[in-house]
Amino acid sequence: MLSMAGKVAFVTGAGSVGNGWGNGKAAAVLLARQGADVFGVDINDEALAATKQAFHDEGLAHWGGRRCDVTDSASVRDAVEECVARYGRIDVLVNNVGGSAPGDPVTMSEDTWRTQIDINLTSAFLGCKHVLPIMERQFEAGGRGGAIINVSSIGCMTFQVDGRVSSAYAASKAGVLAFSRSTAIAYIKKGIRVNTVVPGVMHTPLVEYRLTSQLGAASAEELIARRHASVPMGRMGDAWDVAHAILFLASDEARYITATELVVDGGMTAARPAS
Repeated sequence: MLSMAGKVAFVTGAGSVGNGWGNGKAAAVLLARQGADVFGVDINDEALAATKQAFHDEGLAHWGGRRCDVTDSASVRDAVEECVARYGRIDVLVNNVGGSAPGDPVTMSEDTWRTQIDINLTSAFLGCKHVLPIMERQFEAGGRGGAIINVSSIGCMTFQVDGRVSSAYAASKAGVLAFSRSTAIAYIKKGIRVNTVVPGVMHTPLVEYRLTSQLGAASAEELIARRHASVPMGRMGDAWDVAHAILFLASDEARYITATELVVDGGMTAARPAS
């Protein structure tokens, strides 16, 4: 079950900030474990090399990749073309890139706003822009079309996580939900499914690398404990929880699922609904 054998997956944000497992790195490795050929891209060469090393350490001969700025159309186009030249097709697209910056409409600079929209929303648009025609041609040739999984966040659905306001992050990640649904319906007759994974409070290297200072915590340990306590399950999820959701939506077992969201949050949105 959940076999990816014979499929090619294009994963953005396939590196990981800091040491450990980020969502994209875990998704890339998990898809390969299930048999997919994976083409991973990231703007950070060192992070991408660490993911390549993880493939090597597990004996996974399914890796290809390159540096790519997913906010730049030409860079995405070139990466997609290299993937197709190497593997001949793309069956799965995972648009995973994202990041948050604090601020409300008054305190946030216009440059930060634009950067947040580009990183979180335009990146998904450009991935789809350059991969959708390939999937459509595959379907028209009598084969399967493909599956696209975009990654959003519960930060756009209910409340500001950790008590901070991140207006651009919330707006752009909400845009991912609407963009995914709209694109799913536009391509529903062309053998292409589009869904969204919506992570909650996750323990990834980002917590130690960036959020501790952003949120003014005394230490990473203090922030981790606080975030664990905020989840109804009593603990944060991790990158593998997100990766398994991505794997399911990419698989043939999810063949009747499109234009929807899979929330991976340990019950947070149900326990703390929007006011």
